[in-house]
Amino acid sequence: MSLTSWFLVSGSGTRHRLPREMIFVGRDDCELMLQSRSVDKQHAVINYEPNTDEHKVKDLGSLNGTFVNDVRIQEQIYVTLKVDDKLRFGYDIL
Repeated sequence: MSLTSWFLVSGSGTRHRLPREMIFVGRDDCELMLQSRSVDKQHAVINYEPNTDEHKVKDLGSLNGTFVNDVRIQEQIYVTLKVDDKLRFGYDIL
């Protein structure tokens, strides 16, 4: 198992350590809450896969989408994250 720590870094430089578990991203009652009108209450999920030591993101059918490197990902399909990927939930870049 890798000891690598993964972080989400906001546009302002704030770092959010990604835990080795599933977290929900959204505007309300989520592990990672974003205060933006372009983010749904439960917008996306980031899941950790221990067998491959990878984090994956999935859009939960949000109105304004989830983007990896400026490409909107399909709803309900996990996308594996790589180092230096840029995530955007609605209009908020992480």
